[in-house]
Amino acid sequence: MRIISGRFRGRRLQAFKASHLRPTTDQIKEVIFNKLMGYVDGARVLDLFAGTGNLSIEALSRGASDVTAIEKHPKSVQIIRKNLTELDILSEIKLIQKDVFSFLKQEEQNPFDIILIDPPFTKKIADQVLVALSDTKLFHSDTQIFIESTKHEDINDQYGQIILQNRKSYGDKFLSNYIVSK
Repeated sequence: MRIISGRFRGRRLQAFKASHLRPTTDQIKEVIFNKLMGYVDGARVLDLFAGTGNLSIEALSRGASDVTAIEKHPKSVQIIRKNLTELDILSEIKLIQKDVFSFLKQEEQNPFDIILIDPPFTKKIADQVLVALSDTKLFHSDTQIFIESTKHEDINDQYGQIILQNRKSYGDKFLSNYIVSK
């Protein structure tokens, strides 16, 4: 697992094997960030189910000004901290060790420009996460939302103001890009 572009381009990240962890592949990461070309610089980014910090670090590497990573699993939090420390960016990414659903129930004053969601496939909770997200104030009319889900779970094309822009299949998973209706 490596950073594809930006100031940390080519740097390798620490990972570990666990049933709850399935890091975003370089192919999917490249698809996400190609779609966000010109949108990441200066953006506020939220990474739900941060895992190893892969997507958070990629966003920061590409110029995001504010990155928040949410992860509850202690081993994952330890790996994220190790990756942030090795890159000397521990103070540049806000790491919150908390359950994503608990986090989504909080009030956030400032919405995010980009929301990246990669829930554990073993739980099949992508739909539940989008339902919970749609009831928050974490997004604005220009927010881009990307979620990875297994092909074995159903997710809707619309969650309140959050509307599917496109969905593409990659092996055993889907990558869905949602936008916010204005």
